[in-house]
Amino acid sequence: MNQPVSCLPVTATKMSKAKKVLDEARETQNREIDLVDKGISTFEELPGLLNMVFVTRITLSHNKLKTVPPGIANLINLEILNLSNNHLEELPLSLSSMPKLRILNCSINRLNTLPRGFGAFPVLEVLDLSYNNLTEKILPGNFFMMDSLRALYLGDNDFEFLPPEIKNLKNLQILGLRDNDLLELPREIGELTRIRELHIQNNRLTVLPPEISNLDLLGQKSVMKMEENPWVTAIAEQYLVGISHVLEYIKTEAYRILYNRYISAGKSGNLPPKVDKSKKASRARS
Repeated sequence: MNQPVSCLPVTATKMSKAKKVLDEARETQNREIDLVDKGISTFEELPGLLNMVFVTRITLSHNKLKTVPPGIANLINLEILNLSNNHLEELPLSLSSMPKLRILNCSINRLNTLPRGFGAFPVLEVLDLSYNNLTEKILPGNFFMMDSLRALYLGDNDFEFLPPEIKNLKNLQILGLRDNDLLELPREIGELTRIRELHIQNNRLTVLPPEISNLDLLGQKSVMKMEENPWVTAIAEQYLVGISHVLEYIKTEAYRILYNRYISAGKSGNLPPKVDKSKKASRARS
């Protein structure tokens, strides 16, 4: 027996799927809303969502959203917002005023800017901005004032340097910087004494600041990833033996002399080449 063919346009079908999820959540007062991979292009396909103030978690990953309306801040009880794998090119400033937001995932988008004042989140603990088009030049002045932050993921972007203000993230435990264009790390990174995971693989780093040896990166639950960098020979040789040997070596006076020499020369010397990222999905324009 032939199945009836729907005459609804595709957008209406998508909206009806999302609307069904929202209607059920309203009816049951479900505080966690799952809208993964529903083909959503705009918040207009989510009628009434921004009035559901009882919601604590929203997952909108794997959709086609280009913008997030400022009204998202109406959701004053929202704790977790997952916007990963969309087409976002910008975020509303109002996000950073949300009083209970603890986890914000904006990875795998097309962000090339952040709103001024973006660092004003009162209780944010996890921020994932990996796989976008961000650089140090677009970071708002208060970006590193999020003192509640425990995990910051900036991998797969276009950072060449990190501002020394990163030292203000006193509670940071995880720092993800892999797959950028980093040429050096600031010495102030050694002041982040709670860090237990540091991911700096696949950058353009040749030396490490000696202050990194202040961090506890050798504990049972600690992680340090540093492969795929054009390290100076002395560090490369120590790395072949193990991370612990690298961290011991950079404490030595001989290394401090080498480090200062390389940093001085790096300002005017030949820089390691950039990786071609023109085919990254985050470069696409829809």
